[in-house]
Amino acid sequence: MAKKISRRSFLRAALGGGILLGGGALLSQGNLYRKITNGVRKLEGNLDAQYVRQIITADSSASRTLMWQAESALSRPGVEYRLKGQEEIRGVSAQEDFFTDDGLENLQYTAELKGLQPGSEYEYRLISEGVAGEWHSLTTPGAGAFSCLIFPDSQSSDYSDWEKVAQGAAERNPEAAFFINMGDLVDNGEDHTQWQAWFHGVRGIIDRIPFVPLMGNHETYDLNWQVRLPEAYLRYFAPPENGSRDFRRYYYSFDYGPAHFIALNSQWDETEDFKPGLMDEQLTWLKEDAARSQKQWKIVLIHKDVLQYRIHNRPERQEGISDVGEVFMPLFDELGIDIVFTAHLHTYRNRGHIHDFRRDSRGPLYILTGVAGNVRYPGLWIDHELDEVVAPQPETDNYLTMDVGESSVSIKCFLPDGREIDRVTVKK
Repeated sequence: MAKKISRRSFLRAALGGGILLGGGALLSQGNLYRKITNGVRKLEGNLDAQYVRQIITADSSASRTLMWQAESALSRPGVEYRLKGQEEIRGVSAQEDFFTDDGLENLQYTAELKGLQPGSEYEYRLISEGVAGEWHSLTTPGAGAFSCLIFPDSQSSDYSDWEKVAQGAAERNPEAAFFINMGDLVDNGEDHTQWQAWFHGVRGIIDRIPFVPLMGNHETYDLNWQVRLPEAYLRYFAPPENGSRDFRRYYYSFDYGPAHFIALNSQWDETEDFKPGLMDEQLTWLKEDAARSQKQWKIVLIHKDVLQYRIHNRPERQEGISDVGEVFMPLFDELGIDIVFTAHLHTYRNRGHIHDFRRDSRGPLYILTGVAGNVRYPGLWIDHELDEVVAPQPETDNYLTMDVGESSVSIKCFLPDGREIDRVTVKK
């Protein structure tokens, strides 16, 4: 097996070499975000509510998690909802989920809608004593085909590119049922102004369709660029429960239409010193979770990539399989996983099907999703022998769409202006 270098060692080397981010900002200049994005927020009518968001649930055909922040504590907070076009309104109370990070107290609320009718259109609004916000749309899926959006790493120097990519993709794909962000949502996980800017970028999207979050290594950085536990990420997003005592919200799975999605966590290098056992726990859970699913398609989402690339002017770095690939790829073969989406390297690569570390139609389709922010690595990677399609160079932002049906899954990759650069279809 080729010699590998850990992500932490590579990051240290990259900093030493002065790899530039989009806009010319060095990775260490974290305060830039705080100056640009301070004060970004969105109010909901007369109700003091910000960053209203739907979060994916284990079965979104019958349930939905809603979360939001407030400037001041709300009195008797809750959610009212109704079938679209009907007068009858139901309500649920919201729970306080307050937390403090980066010196900011977040007055956060969470509510769960259960017993929803599959294949139905709803409306919901947030309420507090005496006030109510505007109505938002909420759609539950049936058992049939659906489309979704997939965004690679969105970490940025000012998040304007992220906003353009996300908003443009949503405008071109109004039928998208939910959206995925493949980790490294922000560049610094402790900087609250970056989270504000990330939320601002998906305003008008995340309140009407569910969000599927993944944790990246940048969610684990503090303001001094030291590794910590991903406090803000774990509090901002409440995905489906995974039954774990120690790693709640780190990894999870959910069903949507004919597909079963498995959102894994590749950050065991970052968390091991604080909370050991993430990798081993996931290996056991993955086998059990995949075995339970009877869905037609099994789709894996994981932040760090499964391949290792050579780097220009770094002869010691060899082409091969990454640590993540060595751990999970044999298990993906064994469990009959159909598609694996990865991120982290900020480049789009379609590898086709891989089995037993070789190109083989029996294995899953592997897609390295690219970059959706302005942090780019121009001319860094040397193409891997397993790459089948590479994004046009020099690389810019991109996003993906996925159409899932009973007999086929179609994946397309687009540049920010909507120009298609790749497509691939998997059939059963």
